[in-house]
Amino acid sequence: MSFADLGLSDELLRAIADSGYTEPTPIQTGVIPSVLMGKDLVGIAQTGTGKTAAFVLPMIDILHQGRSRARMPRSMILEPTRELAMQVAENFEKYGKYHPLSMALLIGGVQMGDQVKALEKGVDVLIATPGRLMDLFGRGKILLTGCELLVIDEADRMLDMGFIPDIEEICSKLPKSRQTLLFSATMPPPIQKLAAKFLNDPRRIEVARPATANINIEQRLVEVSADKKKDALRDILRHEEFKNAIVFSNRKTTVRELATSLKRSGFAVGQIQGDMEQVQRIAEFDRFKSGEITILVASDVAARGLDVKGVSHVINYDVPWQPDDYIHRIGRTGRAGMSGIAITLATRADAEAVAGIEKLIGHKIPRQGAAKAVEREEEPKVAKAPKPEKAEPVAKAARPARAPAAEPAPKAEKPKRAEKKPEPAERLPVVEDMADEWNGPVPSFLSFGAD
Repeated sequence: MSFADLGLSDELLRAIADSGYTEPTPIQTGVIPSVLMGKDLVGIAQTGTGKTAAFVLPMIDILHQGRSRARMPRSMILEPTRELAMQVAENFEKYGKYHPLSMALLIGGVQMGDQVKALEKGVDVLIATPGRLMDLFGRGKILLTGCELLVIDEADRMLDMGFIPDIEEICSKLPKSRQTLLFSATMPPPIQKLAAKFLNDPRRIEVARPATANINIEQRLVEVSADKKKDALRDILRHEEFKNAIVFSNRKTTVRELATSLKRSGFAVGQIQGDMEQVQRIAEFDRFKSGEITILVASDVAARGLDVKGVSHVINYDVPWQPDDYIHRIGRTGRAGMSGIAITLATRADAEAVAGIEKLIGHKIPRQGAAKAVEREEEPKVAKAPKPEKAEPVAKAARPARAPAAEPAPKAEKPKRAEKKPEPAERLPVVEDMADEWNGPVPSFLSFGAD
């Protein structure tokens, strides 16, 4: 099936061809016709399957007809992070270049004045994060009564970040006759409840069962001790199959420390984490996309929406706390039909988290390099082994001396005390021997010496 078979306009087909795509992905094949027919829809697909284009393409054709009004966007796309919102905006610019559509991007970290000016001119497409949207709505800078089409993207991530109450409030202010599309890689009960509340008889498009990883991604798990994780990471990054990688950590502090450590080791590395200014994060991301740096260390704030073609590796330096995050992290590789490798470094303390991930994805993650990691952990123990072996014969030699009689046992142990208190060690046996053999009074000088 080609894009032309999906009912898209000639202008849109030309923009798709300019981008180098010839055949739609399964999620695009299922979603685009339904959106063009005005149906509500729930789309379940992993990241990297062309999900963004699945709603952007039909939206461009739908919005081609009609006119925008000041402060009243005709359509709205909600994204959980600034990075995702920016990449959706890039998709609209790329595929909508032959359509005269206006667009506004409402995200935090940038000045609000320019965003307000864009809204006052009127926009066909509003791409926003919930926080900034609610802020502008509270200030009376935006009206939602003219929104005809709503897209809730990465709904499960919205749930993780606590945005569901905001989304419910936003939905309650939109026209009830709107078309609503909801996309998610997983479908936990709260997201199902959200869909049931705000979608009207939605069609369910599921290209893979919830919480399954992309089949183009080769998953590996390396068992390693905590103090050897950085060494294991460097080994992976120096391997001949390595091209570039996104390295994920659970904490912002670890991101900073890891980026600094890798830079000292001579790697071309950058970082993205929540404490950085938006301008800095964008700059680092652009450096990675251009190939100026080959390693991007990131916290989970960037786990969703980092869309870079040809990422060869995703490395979980830390096992994610939430099993769902594993799916989204590794989805940064193996995109657009390409293959990729996802490697997770796990310590013994991560056993429970790994079990949760394997339960979610429905299979064991193949252990890769576990034997080597174990050997490295045991090397120090092997070096120390000869010392205990030499000590054992001494202990065993002492035991036979005790075996024949109970009395010699103290004598075998007392030479050890003799090092600390030589005089008592020599005189005590004399008193003990006299006590066993002499029935008369003990001489006073012996009593004095024993004390």
